[in-house]
Amino acid sequence: MDDRKPTVCLVGVGLIAGSLGQALRRRGFAGEVVGLGRNAASLARAVQCGAIHRYALEPSDAVSDADLVILGVPLGATDAVFEAIRDHLPAHAVITDVGSAKGCVVESARSRLGEALCRFVPGHPIAGTEHSGVEAAFDHLFVDRRVILTPLPETDPRATERVRAMWQAVGAEVRTMSVAHHDRVLAITSHLPHMLAFGLVDSLSRNPDHEEILQYAAGGFRDFTRIASSDPVMWRDICLGNRQALLDALHAYREDLEVLARQVEQADAEGLEAIFHNAKHTRDAYLEWFEGTATGERTDDGE
Repeated sequence: MDDRKPTVCLVGVGLIAGSLGQALRRRGFAGEVVGLGRNAASLARAVQCGAIHRYALEPSDAVSDADLVILGVPLGATDAVFEAIRDHLPAHAVITDVGSAKGCVVESARSRLGEALCRFVPGHPIAGTEHSGVEAAFDHLFVDRRVILTPLPETDPRATERVRAMWQAVGAEVRTMSVAHHDRVLAITSHLPHMLAFGLVDSLSRNPDHEEILQYAAGGFRDFTRIASSDPVMWRDICLGNRQALLDALHAYREDLEVLARQVEQADAEGLEAIFHNAKHTRDAYLEWFEGTATGERTDDGE
């Protein structure tokens, strides 16, 4: 590629892709940001929000001149998107994504991208909020946030560096790791907590007295369940896309929960206090690190 600013195509323009589009425009990285999707009204809002310059409803109109193509669609739509854009990609275009699970995305890429696979760099920004849609986008979402790239053995190193440069341009810290390691880590730190929050609120909603109970819910309940306001379709796809690693995390947590239940049942004060001390120490250490790097309204929901 020459020294001109790249043309970027965002396939799906929600919170993450919309925030990226805003950031790329504000920081002068992209010459043009094009949105591709099926909903013209939503894409028009993305133009109004400053996430994209223009939009298209057909892949041939959106990706044929693109230097960078970023998939911001739910994981369940990835396979169809790869199929739709493959024959319209320029020979030099680099492709990446923002999905929270990588194994399922890589499987689709191997199946659908053909010769373009060497220019595919799986990626995942560890950033997000419980809100969804381009209206919730903001251009500093990725500042000081980590982005994980999981390049494949087939991935051209130049493609990886191109994607790394894009994320660094919007203020992110870029790390690389294997696909399998990424999915194990995110299952524990992001996908499991979302399952617990969704599950708790769903369980409460089926209690006949849930309306009265919620009147007495304080800040702890609100803080713990905040992420249960996340997009249900997106998290359905994440759970299915990272199913095995999430199952492993759920089984391990269930065993730990059974230990807690036994300690409560046996009035094991010493055992409970030991768990609480360890949990407090671990979380305090995490907060000390996190608050040393975090600013503004960002959260690390791993979306």
